[in-house]
Amino acid sequence: MATPSGKTMIPNPQASKRALSREASSEVPSKRKNSNPTSTLPRPSGPFVEGSIVRIAMENFLTYDICEVSPGPHLNMIIGANGTGKSSIVCAICLGLAGKPAFMGRADKVGFFVKRGCSKGVVEIELFRTSGNLIITREIDVIKNQSFWFINKKPVSQKTVEEQVAALNIQVGNLCQFLPQDKVGEFAKLSKIELLEATEKSIGPPEMHRYHCELKNFREKEKQLETSCKEKSEYLEKMVQRNERYKQDVERFYERKRHLDLIEMLEAKRPWVEYENVRQEYEGVKLVRDQVKEEVRKLKEGQIPMTRRIEEIERQRRTLETRIKEKATDIKETSQKCKQRQDLIERKDRHIKELQQALTVKQNEEHDRQKRISNTRKMIEDLQNELRTVENCENLQPQIDAITSDLRRVQEEKAVCEGEIIDKQREKEMLEKQKRSVGDHIIRFDNLMNQKEDKLRQRYRDTYDAVLWLRNNRDRFKQRVCEPIMLTINMKDNKNAKYIENHISSNDLRAFVFESQEDMEIFLREVRDNKKLRVNAVIAPKISYADKAPSRSLNELKQYGFFSYLRELFDAPDPVMSYLCCQYHIHEVPVGTERTRERIERVIQETRLKQIYTAEEKYVLKTSFYSNKVISSNTSLKVAQFLTVTVDLEQRRHLEEQLKEINRKLEAVESGLVTLRDTNKHLELKDNELRLKKKELLERKTKKRQLEQKISSKLGSIRLMEQDTCNLEEEERKANTKIKEINVQKAKLVTELTGLVKICTSLHIQKVDLILQNTTVISEKNKLEADYMASSSQLRVIEQQFIILDENRQILLQKCKELMKRARQVCNLSADQAVPQEFQTAFQDLPNTLDEIDALLTEERSRASCFTGLNPTVVEEYSRREIEIQQLTEELKRKKVELDEYRENISQVKERWLNPLKELVEKINEKFSNFFSSMQCAGEVDLHTENEEDYDKYGIRIRVKFRSSTQLHELTPHHQSGGERSVSTMLYLMALQELNRCPFRVVDEINQGMDPINERRVFEMVVNTACKENTSQYFFITPKLLQNLPYSEKMTVLFVYNGPHMLEPNRWNLKAFQRRRRRITFTQPSQ
Repeated sequence: MATPSGKTMIPNPQASKRALSREASSEVPSKRKNSNPTSTLPRPSGPFVEGSIVRIAMENFLTYDICEVSPGPHLNMIIGANGTGKSSIVCAICLGLAGKPAFMGRADKVGFFVKRGCSKGVVEIELFRTSGNLIITREIDVIKNQSFWFINKKPVSQKTVEEQVAALNIQVGNLCQFLPQDKVGEFAKLSKIELLEATEKSIGPPEMHRYHCELKNFREKEKQLETSCKEKSEYLEKMVQRNERYKQDVERFYERKRHLDLIEMLEAKRPWVEYENVRQEYEGVKLVRDQVKEEVRKLKEGQIPMTRRIEEIERQRRTLETRIKEKATDIKETSQKCKQRQDLIERKDRHIKELQQALTVKQNEEHDRQKRISNTRKMIEDLQNELRTVENCENLQPQIDAITSDLRRVQEEKAVCEGEIIDKQREKEMLEKQKRSVGDHIIRFDNLMNQKEDKLRQRYRDTYDAVLWLRNNRDRFKQRVCEPIMLTINMKDNKNAKYIENHISSNDLRAFVFESQEDMEIFLREVRDNKKLRVNAVIAPKISYADKAPSRSLNELKQYGFFSYLRELFDAPDPVMSYLCCQYHIHEVPVGTERTRERIERVIQETRLKQIYTAEEKYVLKTSFYSNKVISSNTSLKVAQFLTVTVDLEQRRHLEEQLKEINRKLEAVESGLVTLRDTNKHLELKDNELRLKKKELLERKTKKRQLEQKISSKLGSIRLMEQDTCNLEEEERKANTKIKEINVQKAKLVTELTGLVKICTSLHIQKVDLILQNTTVISEKNKLEADYMASSSQLRVIEQQFIILDENRQILLQKCKELMKRARQVCNLSADQAVPQEFQTAFQDLPNTLDEIDALLTEERSRASCFTGLNPTVVEEYSRREIEIQQLTEELKRKKVELDEYRENISQVKERWLNPLKELVEKINEKFSNFFSSMQCAGEVDLHTENEEDYDKYGIRIRVKFRSSTQLHELTPHHQSGGERSVSTMLYLMALQELNRCPFRVVDEINQGMDPINERRVFEMVVNTACKENTSQYFFITPKLLQNLPYSEKMTVLFVYNGPHMLEPNRWNLKAFQRRRRRITFTQPSQ
């Protein structure tokens, strides 16, 4: 037996419940006693046509547990003994592609195709498509006898599957394409008409069979129309002749009737015209009134949300005011407590000071007493010496006068110096007061900065801890390191904070800004790696972007309502500003107002900006790469959270410089005071010295008696001072004990005061926040109330207008009703009855004004009185026949037009159908004749019909001759033998193969009735025809083949093995079998 280039062993079914896959399952052993092995040879290479079968998978289907077949793109020869499951593959193809079970000739219910003993079976077909293969899965439920369909694993309906299959021109019900084993004999039983229809569907263009069906329908309609036209023409001619005899009398009767009818219509229309005039006026008033009413409704609806908002804001305001009052009360109480503590502390300080002063006084008094005693004794000694050495007092007056003059000059200089000291002291006090004021301002700025840091600590605790670490370790960095951006940014106006927070991401707002990569790595290593803090860090550009000018001047954008770029809304250190300009382009993003929002379309089209801000929205603009159109998206701005606290860093720096200047001035004043005090001290010493000299000279002038009196007085003073003694150590111990007790009480009061101050500060901050919120709410409420008052004023004006219009409408409506009632009475119509169509039609041709109607009524009454002596019965008969004639004429005209259209359609469709059909049959005949000639037989195919106009009688006639001594005979179920019919059928199908537009063809065991000679010839033709390039896929199923048949490299041979001793699928190894075969072949010569 010849060996083809590609062979595939069809795998035996496996009793596995897993989903089907491209690889046959080898994990679960077969539950069947006679199992088939699984082996796959490489698939022949070659292109699949659209709709070809790539894979067939079966589970619990007929003889199979699990089986997967991978056919080739050309001829597929499926070989196996009877009963092994060859025809089961054919059934799987048919049922898997939505074929009917009855077509297989095995069973009429799909449940019978499931393997016995199983409740469910599955068939899966994979079809080739250039856009992606189509996988159709059919699950069969035996109990319900139902099928569930899937396309590419997605559930679908059977109709969807049929549409997908039909789109690929697959017809499993067409014997010219799909010929199962049990239908081989029926092919010869096909009538000529049925064979033509099957051939058209199989290989003809998609429209060929449709044209044929249209021709049959058109021909049937044509016959019916011809008969109908003939009958109606004869009857119409009789009716016309009969009516001509009464035509003149009828015309006079109708002339009079026309006048009377016109009079009646005029009398009927006159009240309607009156009514219509008033109704139009009513409709005009009603339309204006409805417009005003709609305007009132819109205004009222517009006030509802405004009222609700005002009420909501009022509730919010009352809540805020209550909270503000509560905070004020708390602050007042806390302040009073602070004042009480301060008063107590001050009293304690005064008490301590009094004790210290009392002790100092006693110490001074004792010191002075001792000093006075010493001085007195010295003075007594001096007086005694002076008394002993008293000299002559003559010539002392000039010296006293000189000393007095010097003393006066020194005292004047001393007065001037003391005045300068007082001025310096006042200047010092003023500078110290200024220093305290500036220090308080700086503390308030620091408190605002603390608020920002508190927000950072509450929201991002890791970032806050990193800030504290940075402040303690700044010396570890080489270049400048900026704290998180939210701390370094200082808004110039709080209300603009929302633009910055919406523009800069929250990750960057809490990011540290570095100028050096090395510094950032040190920071991240310490903070992230060592301290495990989650922080963000960025590097400022090497080239500063902080002062980079925007691409467009702000003056150009002010016409659109823009008032600033984002960069001008805040202050920040140079690295931070440079980073934000580089990363977020804040120098290029303008900020607008509500005016910008109102003309946003113009802004987008004219400015071509990438990002813009209006009062409450952010717009991001992009230009389409393909259409060059501007695409915009807008989002509402979120409320600012972090940047609402503003710290004027420039003012703080100014205050620090002012503080330094004050300190410098204080140092200069202090230095001047020291110099003046030294000068004053020197003058005081000189004054004392002169006084002493003057005193000495004056005393030298006294007499001895004065000295003795003084000595006696001083001795008395010494006795008195020695008697007044004091124990200083005891007094000092008592004073220290009392001061210690007071200090303990004072420390406790200071602790309480500190806590109260902190509470008071927190309450003040909360109160300020509440006041700001209340101010915002009041502002919004005032605006809404103003809008509401304006809207209410407008509403009152429109409501008054509505009342006037409604009154006019009511008056006109009543008048319309009266006129309508009179008009209906004239026309004999009830209140609910509509105006008949004949009245409406007649009214259209009559005058539309009252004057014209009255004039025409007078004229028509005069004309109607001229006609007498007419018979109405003759007129009725004439009219009836006239109507019938007219109807017949119109109907006959329509029938003839319809008949002409059908004939035209038949001519056109016939030309499109018959010519291609003849060419197609001629091609089939040529190939069919060539096949028979190659077998030394004769055969032909022709298009047969008895009448060219009977399109339903057209058919394909096959005539064959297998012996030279006989004539060509038509292929019938009775004239030829079974083998001759099989050969004829096979050759006809082969003739269709190269013309076929279907993706594949299936022929099951058609060679069973052939003799060996014909079977060999037919096989050669099948191989040669099916293995050509650009031919459709071919499935040829047979239980046996002759020896030494020719094969093609493009064939795929599929063997179906079956038996109780077959290997398990997981043990089937084709390569191992081939190696074993080669070893046996090599060892045979040595034997």
